[in-house]
Amino acid sequence: MFSGIVERTLPFLERDGGRFRFDRRGWDVELPGGSSIAFDGACLTVVEATDDVVGVDVVAETLARTTLGGLQPGDLVNVERSVTLATLLDGGLVLGHVDAVGRVETAADGRLRVEFPERFGALVVEKGTIVVNGVALTVAGLGGSWFEVALIPETERRTNLGRLEAGDLVNLEFDVIGKYVARWHEVGRAAAVEDV
Repeated sequence: MFSGIVERTLPFLERDGGRFRFDRRGWDVELPGGSSIAFDGACLTVVEATDDVVGVDVVAETLARTTLGGLQPGDLVNVERSVTLATLLDGGLVLGHVDAVGRVETAADGRLRVEFPERFGALVVEKGTIVVNGVALTVAGLGGSWFEVALIPETERRTNLGRLEAGDLVNLEFDVIGKYVARWHEVGRAAAVEDV
């Protein structure tokens, strides 16, 4: 589990088959093999760690559901290590399971407008939490298939969100509690129909 508070960005180095490597110089934290790190919001397992590089294996399912397959050398990726019982939960409840890819419609004056698949509309609420590239943000505006978030200068500085432009793709994770409520409602409705 993650909080959606990004620790830093790492430059993408290379892809070697399913192995993705990132430049971790200057990120002087312990990264034991098997630990979980969110890369632009996608939870991946550390399989290689040196003083200079962190490597993760990315499977076809992750490539199909996220923006990671489009990374080019030098692209900055938001990273966050998983929370522990001793970690402050400053952001939100983030699983690191990307639900959809959105497209930036506008990026200006500290605001992002992102288009997302309409089928997720019930999971986005104004003043609720949305996770964009691993960053937990508050929904500041909402339409049928778009939402807006406001970015403070610290978020723009610390993450890759300040570099986004219209047309860029982003990883989206919707509120986990909302997903469970929606599923419960769906199953409950189906059960009610069966009882009739």
